[in-house]
Amino acid sequence: MTRRYLLTASAALLLLSGCGGGRLRPLPGLNQQLNQLGQGRSPSLSGGWLALIAARGSGRVQVQLIDVNRRNPVPLPGLNRPDALPISVAVDQNAERLAVVRQREDRTELVLYKRSLQATQLLPMEPAGVPRQVSFSADGRVLAVEVSRGGLWQIDLLEIP
Repeated sequence: MTRRYLLTASAALLLLSGCGGGRLRPLPGLNQQLNQLGQGRSPSLSGGWLALIAARGSGRVQVQLIDVNRRNPVPLPGLNRPDALPISVAVDQNAERLAVVRQREDRTELVLYKRSLQATQLLPMEPAGVPRQVSFSADGRVLAVEVSRGGLWQIDLLEIP
């Protein structure tokens, strides 16, 4: 019985050590490019696309979209307003839509940006609340939004048309 236990334990250890792989290593070229964007936060990776919030050299905070495969930034005309401060961003798997929580004046709002139209659409919170974080489902049809209502944090799931 003891020998069987030792064999089983040894086999389990070998399997676990194989699952550990090696140390995680950054992607050299892409990480250097991301560092050039400035200080980044709130990354959202979907398919071959990376959306993040980055502070440019001028200090202006903007949503950035990177084509990971080509390692190129993608323009987002109509999204980054000078009077808005992005808080959270999510990208769908085709990078056709980005969801952004942003602060404008004295309110926090959730907007959906459609790249093909180069336009944003305000997504109202029902019941009213203050959004903080957003993410897309794997198929891009549903948004999960962290919302504050009456001092409590809740999660809303919103179907995207």
